[in-house]
Amino acid sequence: MKFERASGIILHPTSLPGPDGIGDLGPEAYRWVNFLADSDCHLWEVLPLGPTGYGDSPYQCFSAFAGNPYLISPALLLEQGLITRGDLADRPDFPVDHVDYGEAIQWKLKILDRAYLRFNQTKHPALWVEFGLFKTTQSFWLQDFALFMAIKASYGGVSWENWPQLLRKRERKALESFMRNEAQEIERHMFRQFLFYHQWNELKKYVHTKDIKIIGDIPIFVAYDSADAWSHPELFFLDDDGRPAVVAGVPPDYFSPTGQLWGNPLYRWDVHQQQEYAWWVERLKSTLQLVDIARLDHFRGFGGYWEIPYGLPTAEIGRWVHGPGRDFFEVVRAVLGDLPIIAEDLGVITPDVVELRDRFNLPGMKVFQFAFSSDSTDPFLPHNYPQQCVAFTGTHDNDTAVGWYQTAPESERDFIRRYLARSGDDIAWDMIRAVWASVATFALAPLQDVLSLGPEARMNLPGRPYGNWTWRMRPNTLTDDVARRLREMNTLYSRAELETPEKTPVKLDYQG
Repeated sequence: MKFERASGIILHPTSLPGPDGIGDLGPEAYRWVNFLADSDCHLWEVLPLGPTGYGDSPYQCFSAFAGNPYLISPALLLEQGLITRGDLADRPDFPVDHVDYGEAIQWKLKILDRAYLRFNQTKHPALWVEFGLFKTTQSFWLQDFALFMAIKASYGGVSWENWPQLLRKRERKALESFMRNEAQEIERHMFRQFLFYHQWNELKKYVHTKDIKIIGDIPIFVAYDSADAWSHPELFFLDDDGRPAVVAGVPPDYFSPTGQLWGNPLYRWDVHQQQEYAWWVERLKSTLQLVDIARLDHFRGFGGYWEIPYGLPTAEIGRWVHGPGRDFFEVVRAVLGDLPIIAEDLGVITPDVVELRDRFNLPGMKVFQFAFSSDSTDPFLPHNYPQQCVAFTGTHDNDTAVGWYQTAPESERDFIRRYLARSGDDIAWDMIRAVWASVATFALAPLQDVLSLGPEARMNLPGRPYGNWTWRMRPNTLTDDVARRLREMNTLYSRAELETPEKTPVKLDYQG
């Protein structure tokens, strides 16, 4: 699919400000969209929106289809009448510059339980009809997910490999018995998904009134401890007890000298092919209901992937195995048509992966931060970009531009100063200017770079098991001056449209 020249910002909703310990889909999200519109940015990129588990990583979710209930806004529940102001009276005093996931999750679940109780008490006709329709339209994954989460809760949150054998293996009578005994708990999880989808879809409608598109993210692999692996074990390399034989990761690279041991179960692509990739078709359809464009993470895994024997401590030992290749994309295209997909083609890229990307006209990625350990022929330098690509100052896996510059070898610092003909005193915006000026169809930067923040604002350090995904923007950070500066970049480099749609007002008076 051909994209039009535009620019945007990477900001996951968890990083938004707000009173409830973690960014959400409420008033601050609408303010954020207004800021993008005022800046003449037409793209908003988010990380995967699924329900996070151990380590709080959006790339290790309990489902490839479900939404993250911690993103549900209490402010919007209050507006709907699903909670009262009294329900918010015992809100903890949360930090403003980072997410304390333990405390924030406990608070959000408390609020969601109060909303579910009130929903059952009030029997609001319109909401009940909408909830029923939601359960029908999302039937492919919703029942399995809610059942998975209810069983997990009943056994203290342990991974499904540690459940009783009959439940682990989905024995029919055992599941039916559990569903009868825990019907309300199962519905509670369905209701949380209903709230997430409702709030996200309303926000997405507002985004579209501002002529902005949302770029989402599809991790190629699913978490082992997920409803997907539990409910469809035949699609993965799992043994008779449901344990993985081999797992996913990448060999040593720019990010990590020992590689990245992700631990995700690997697909049995032969089984997927026999089923005409039905599970993947549903996954893509589901994601593209939530976002406008999908960044297909670890695209090279469709050409070939790194297979690591289960139980090893690092990803250094493994082997490359062929992926489904063109057959997958031909089947998907035949069913869904040309897909608005960006291929995350970073890392070890071989000719077959390039051929696969180009055969289906998928734009790849260029990360400016990677360009300075080589010479003028480096493909990450803007003068070497093809037009059919998406350029970034950095991504969620990089240090911020300022943090990178502070710690880069002097040879790289000298190279970028000479390349940009700048002193380096305003390095983040110098890099933004170079990426925006390039021929790349899309130009994006993390908000941390727009704000010229240092390493304290880094979102993720690959290979670090804790302390990631916590950064939050402080309140009142998005000033008119920042918007004006972005708007100037977009005007100078033809990334702003001459006519913008009439701005739609939104209610933003909630104070909690």
